[in-house]
Amino acid sequence: MKRVPSSRPTVEQLEKELNRRRDGQAVKNAWTGTVWTLVVVAAITILCATLWMPVFQIYGTSMTPTFQNGDIVASIKTGHFEPGEIVAFYYNNKILVKRVIAVAGDSVDIKTDGTVYVNDIKLDEPYVDTKDSGQSDVKYPYQVPEGCAFVLGDHRKTSLDSRSSMIGSVSIDQVVGKVIFRVWPVSGFGIVE
Repeated sequence: MKRVPSSRPTVEQLEKELNRRRDGQAVKNAWTGTVWTLVVVAAITILCATLWMPVFQIYGTSMTPTFQNGDIVASIKTGHFEPGEIVAFYYNNKILVKRVIAVAGDSVDIKTDGTVYVNDIKLDEPYVDTKDSGQSDVKYPYQVPEGCAFVLGDHRKTSLDSRSSMIGSVSIDQVVGKVIFRVWPVSGFGIVE
């Protein structure tokens, strides 16, 4: 009678199979851990961007030369801002970006040549290339109401801003945040001044 070889694995074969399965489980665990880490990081990033640091894209030319059409900027949520700072605010289901010129209680006067005075002091505006009185139907001197800010675009000729009664002074409740950082393009990456 002929002996049939045993179908039992050897100790060596068992050890190899056990190691292969352990390695496979380790790889699976590593992938699972990596995926969960990425999901958590993405969720935290989205939460931060929504609650504390909204990011949005600039559309139009009302803020040139400071921002160009297509720039991507980040803002920080705050209820306090100073003249000269740039804010993003809601207007007709859109987000507009403009520069704060005056705050509650300030008196604003814009001359026909586009020169801006706040509390009878002429503003130094190095961020404006060409002065222009723009589309203005507001009576000057204009007193900024409590809880509001008077905002202007840096490209005064084309900007629709607080000079128009359609927008008027911007309520602090409308403000999304203070624009602090340019994300895109890479050549302009950095803090916004």
